[in-house]
Amino acid sequence: SHSSPALKGWSILRREIKAKTTIDDLAVMVKGGFEHMEEKFDKRMGSLENRMDGLEQGQEDIKLKLDNVAYRFELVELQRRVELVEKKVGINYQK
Repeated sequence: SHSSPALKGWSILRREIKAKTTIDDLAVMVKGGFEHMEEKFDKRMGSLENRMDGLEQGQEDIKLKLDNVAYRFELVELQRRVELVEKKVGINYQK
Protein backbone atom coordinates (compact mmCIF):
# COMPACT_ATOMS: atom_id res chain seq x y z
CA SER A 1 0.00 0.00 0.00
CA HIS A 2 1.29 3.36 -1.08
CA SER A 3 0.60 6.40 1.04
CA SER A 4 -0.25 9.63 -0.54
CA PRO A 5 2.33 12.42 -0.47
CA ALA A 6 0.03 14.35 1.89
CA LEU A 7 0.02 11.48 4.40
CA LYS A 8 3.80 11.12 4.12
CA GLY A 9 4.17 14.84 4.80
CA TRP A 10 1.85 14.59 7.81
CA SER A 11 3.83 11.62 9.18
CA ILE A 12 7.12 13.52 8.82
CA LEU A 13 5.57 16.62 10.44
CA ARG A 14 4.29 14.52 13.40
CA ARG A 15 7.75 13.03 13.92
CA GLU A 16 9.35 16.49 13.80
CA ILE A 17 6.81 17.83 16.32
CA LYS A 18 7.44 14.84 18.58
CA ALA A 19 11.23 15.25 18.25
CA LYS A 20 10.92 18.98 18.92
CA THR A 21 8.84 18.32 22.03
CA THR A 22 11.35 15.74 23.19
CA ILE A 23 14.26 18.16 22.67
CA ASP A 24 12.36 20.93 24.45
CA ASP A 25 11.52 18.55 27.31
CA LEU A 26 15.17 17.52 27.49
CA ALA A 27 16.24 21.17 27.55
CA VAL A 28 13.85 21.85 30.44
CA MET A 29 15.14 18.82 32.33
CA VAL A 30 18.78 19.81 31.77
CA LYS A 31 18.03 23.39 32.85
CA GLY A 32 16.28 22.07 35.98
CA GLY A 33 19.27 19.85 36.71
CA PHE A 34 21.66 22.77 36.40
CA GLU A 35 19.49 24.94 38.64
CA HIS A 36 19.44 22.17 41.25
CA MET A 37 23.22 21.79 41.03
CA GLU A 38 23.63 25.56 41.31
CA GLU A 39 21.56 25.57 44.52
CA LYS A 40 23.65 22.73 45.97
CA PHE A 41 26.85 24.48 44.88
CA ASP A 42 25.73 27.77 46.46
CA LYS A 43 24.95 26.00 49.75
CA ARG A 44 28.34 24.25 49.75
CA MET A 45 30.14 27.49 48.92
CA GLY A 46 28.32 29.26 51.75
CA SER A 47 29.33 26.49 54.12
CA LEU A 48 32.95 26.65 52.94
CA GLU A 49 33.02 30.44 53.28
CA ASN A 50 31.75 30.15 56.85
CA ARG A 51 34.40 27.56 57.65
CA MET A 52 37.11 29.75 56.08
CA ASP A 53 35.91 32.72 58.14
CA GLY A 54 36.19 30.56 61.27
CA LEU A 55 39.70 29.43 60.32
CA GLU A 56 40.79 33.00 59.62
CA GLN A 57 39.43 34.13 63.00
CA GLY A 58 41.23 31.26 64.71
CA GLN A 59 44.44 32.21 62.93
CA GLU A 60 44.06 35.81 64.11
CA ASP A 61 43.49 34.58 67.68
CA ILE A 62 46.67 32.47 67.47
CA LYS A 63 48.65 35.44 66.13
CA LEU A 64 47.46 37.61 69.01
CA LYS A 65 48.47 34.96 71.53
CA LEU A 66 51.87 34.49 69.92
CA ASP A 67 52.49 38.23 70.03
CA ASN A 68 52.33 37.97 73.83
CA VAL A 69 54.54 34.88 74.14
CA ALA A 70 58.21 35.07 75.07
CA TYR A 71 60.15 32.94 72.63
CA ARG A 72 62.45 30.17 73.87
CA PHE A 73 65.65 31.85 72.66
CA GLU A 74 64.66 35.03 74.52
CA LEU A 75 64.03 33.08 77.72
CA VAL A 76 67.35 31.25 77.43
CA GLU A 77 69.16 34.55 76.94
CA LEU A 78 67.36 36.13 79.90
CA GLN A 79 68.14 33.12 82.08
CA ARG A 80 71.82 33.37 81.14
CA ARG A 81 71.88 37.09 81.98
CA VAL A 82 70.09 36.61 85.33
CA GLU A 83 72.54 33.85 86.27
CA LEU A 84 75.43 36.22 85.47
CA VAL A 85 73.89 38.96 87.64
CA GLU A 86 73.23 36.47 90.46
CA LYS A 87 76.82 35.26 90.30
CA LYS A 88 78.17 38.84 90.44
CA VAL A 89 75.83 39.77 93.31
CA GLY A 90 76.61 36.55 95.15
CA ILE A 91 73.16 34.94 95.03
CA ASN A 92 73.25 31.15 94.84
CA TYR A 93 69.92 30.07 93.33
CA GLN A 94 69.29 26.33 93.11
CA LYS A 95 66.93 25.11 90.42
